[in-house]
Amino acid sequence: MDLQFARRMDQFQPGIFNVLNDKKNQMEGSGRTVWNLSIGTPDFQPQPHVIQALTDCARNPANWVYSLTETEELIQAVQGWYSRRYGVALAKEEILSVYGSQEGLTHIGWALCDPGDMVLCPNPGYPIFEMGPALCGAKIVHYDLLPENDYLPDLDAISPELAQRAKMMVVSYPANPVCVAAPRAFYEQLVAFAKKYNIIIVHDNAYSEIIYDGREGLSFLSIPGAMEVGIEFNSLSKTYNLTGSRISFILGSRQIIQKFRTLRSQIDYGIFLPIQAAAAAALNGPQDSVIRQRNEYQARRDALCGGLRSIGWNVPDSQGSMFVWAPIPEGYAGSEEFCFALLEKTGVLCTPGSAFGSNGEGYVRFALTKRVDQIRQVVQAIQEGNIL
Repeated sequence: MDLQFARRMDQFQPGIFNVLNDKKNQMEGSGRTVWNLSIGTPDFQPQPHVIQALTDCARNPANWVYSLTETEELIQAVQGWYSRRYGVALAKEEILSVYGSQEGLTHIGWALCDPGDMVLCPNPGYPIFEMGPALCGAKIVHYDLLPENDYLPDLDAISPELAQRAKMMVVSYPANPVCVAAPRAFYEQLVAFAKKYNIIIVHDNAYSEIIYDGREGLSFLSIPGAMEVGIEFNSLSKTYNLTGSRISFILGSRQIIQKFRTLRSQIDYGIFLPIQAAAAAALNGPQDSVIRQRNEYQARRDALCGGLRSIGWNVPDSQGSMFVWAPIPEGYAGSEEFCFALLEKTGVLCTPGSAFGSNGEGYVRFALTKRVDQIRQVVQAIQEGNIL
């Protein structure tokens, strides 16, 4: 049978993560040791009180029904956390739960974008930022994140004509993959830019709790006027290691939240109640584990970045996120070539920067998902592999 698929599927190709994973499996099958620093899956565990809250809730058969919406307990937990953490007061109508930020970022465009609408996305950037709007038929226009501008968008370089046509702009700091944090002054400029050109800002704030050297992890919503121009995603996946439970929040403009909730009512029956209980426990409970985890990530960053510099690879310190962004050494045609050479010669697996856009070419991304002692072994393997 000659199956005819939707033309939109032509833009999807097997992801580089799948290709790298196949190579990893091949090497491990032949007895080689592989240090996998490619995917940002936390190796930390949820806190016992969070697991307990989920299991206690799950033991009640009445909690296995459709939830349809957020529990009052969860709403109050989000409100309390945002107030304590960022000084942001949220009304109930300004909070919506989704099945992880990736799912929410994919579907938010359905509520905001018509075919042909223009969406501004970062280059390099996390691929899902543009995939969701593209599925709506929106036109993706990239704005550059360049080292000479500290990987911040140059808002003045966006032409007024382009800005006037833009419907939505996706922004994310601390930024994956470039691993920088944005200062408050940038967010103030961003809000003014959005107001001037009537652009909806979608801010992904997955890593505000994984930020280094005493920097301030900000909420976009803490900037005066931000509530009027946009929304923010904030996930429990990386902060509390609830990756598999798939829960995140969209917060901000109640007009956007209301419209997106109407859309979701057609396709969604709400987050599983035991997962909502776990999320509330994480937000309401002791936060010392968040601090310990941040310190551990910073120690891993120091071991990797400092270790690589000590063997002749000039890798800058990550400012935030659970990743490191490294320029590839001289002598390699591109980031994919270097990734496969690194894996073959040293057993170290990372992600080519080209997977994140054309401006990612010439770089690779490492995930800080190994203990400090293991990262030291990674550095030793790279030194002994003569890859530099």
